[in-house]
Amino acid sequence: MGRTAKVCRKTAETDVAVELNLDGVGRHTIQTQIPFLDHMLAQLATHGLFDLSIEARGDLQVDLHHTVEDVGIALGEAFAQAVGDKRGIRRFASALVPLDEALARVVVDISGRPYLVYQAPQLHGEIGSFDVSLVKEFMRALAMNMKVNLHVEVLHGENLHHCVEAIFKALAKSLDQATALDARSADVPSTKGSL
Repeated sequence: MGRTAKVCRKTAETDVAVELNLDGVGRHTIQTQIPFLDHMLAQLATHGLFDLSIEARGDLQVDLHHTVEDVGIALGEAFAQAVGDKRGIRRFASALVPLDEALARVVVDISGRPYLVYQAPQLHGEIGSFDVSLVKEFMRALAMNMKVNLHVEVLHGENLHHCVEAIFKALAKSLDQATALDARSADVPSTKGSL
């Protein structure tokens, strides 16, 4: 059957459709009407080797917030659905990714207990028309709906684009590793027997 998911989220503010294959090769088609977000989600698919299709329409005339958050919600739900009962996954992973002067670290635990720690004090301002404070909103929506413990840090960096792109690449690498199947075990990776 494969570790795949399809999620549709339709509200009065947005209409989001996500298709995800955890065991892909990085193919992606992403159209959110927010070019910078599209670019970041392409990083996620490419460096995580996830096949990913996202189509989103939202009330951008109001703000980008609703669309960014709802894409995070739908993508989190898709990851949770594709991982399934979590049997055989590695569960924990971390990635440290540089991009020129920027360095980001993302650590993930597919625990079933959602939590976000976000430390990126230098992320204030805009990249084009994209308010970088929305990166935290995206990460919160993803973590809460995937039900993962997610730690995101920008250790250093000056260029906002570099900082955010390093975050998304580190997220890609950590999610790829954490969702990967470990051939040594077919059990749920927990002494409790469930996650």
